[in-house]
Amino acid sequence: MLDGKIILVTGGTSGIGQTTALAMVEAGAKVCVTGRREAEGKETVRLIEQAGGEGLFVQGDVSREEDVEAMVARTVDRFGRLDGAFNNAGIGAAGGKLADMPADSFDDMFAVNVRGLFLSLKHEIRQFLNQGTGGAIVNCSSIQAHVAIAGSGHYPATKHAVEGYTKMTALEYAEDGIRINAVSPGVISEGRLGAGGLPEEFQDMLRGLHPLGRFGTARDVADSVIFLLSDKAAFITGSSLVVDGGYMAR
Repeated sequence: MLDGKIILVTGGTSGIGQTTALAMVEAGAKVCVTGRREAEGKETVRLIEQAGGEGLFVQGDVSREEDVEAMVARTVDRFGRLDGAFNNAGIGAAGGKLADMPADSFDDMFAVNVRGLFLSLKHEIRQFLNQGTGGAIVNCSSIQAHVAIAGSGHYPATKHAVEGYTKMTALEYAEDGIRINAVSPGVISEGRLGAGGLPEEFQDMLRGLHPLGRFGTARDVADSVIFLLSDKAAFITGSSLVVDGGYMAR
């Protein structure tokens, strides 16, 4: 589905990002993965190459504009162009009730989840415009962009911002042949809630909120991202694909 395409994956060193990068290689893409952790990034590239694909790791922090600009530039230097991006970089937090939270917890989460998304979109879109080829972007959102879970801290607010940027940029750049969508996962088994060592009774409660009777997997999300980046989704833009086992339908 992605034969010959050049894709950038932010936050590609573990979890959903790493799984998606590897699935993209299976689908025929060449992939640049980015992240702050060098050892994990190099391991992701090793796995890509072990699978017979071509990969590149660029170390960087999406909250720093110079790093994001370098991520895009080095992808183009290596592969010649950019066809798509999965803006997956993001952080969660322990949360708590709003009145009890320190101000710097807001700064940290919005720096990565919102500023980082803005900067990634800015430089990816600029590259597409410079190429004149169009392109496709998928932003990693969450079911908490649609419904809030009490005690989640700033996380739902940051993911609501992801949805806003997705819709706005999809409208702004549709005439340029640039499609921009989001995926909104439910609880993922490899994620903080799904694999975070939480009490079994709490895990059972969370699992019960997903009518399909299980948590999602990183591969469930990866397959959805690949679809949205592919030509099979050529008439889809400004949408958020909910990947939640029925959570939102309750």
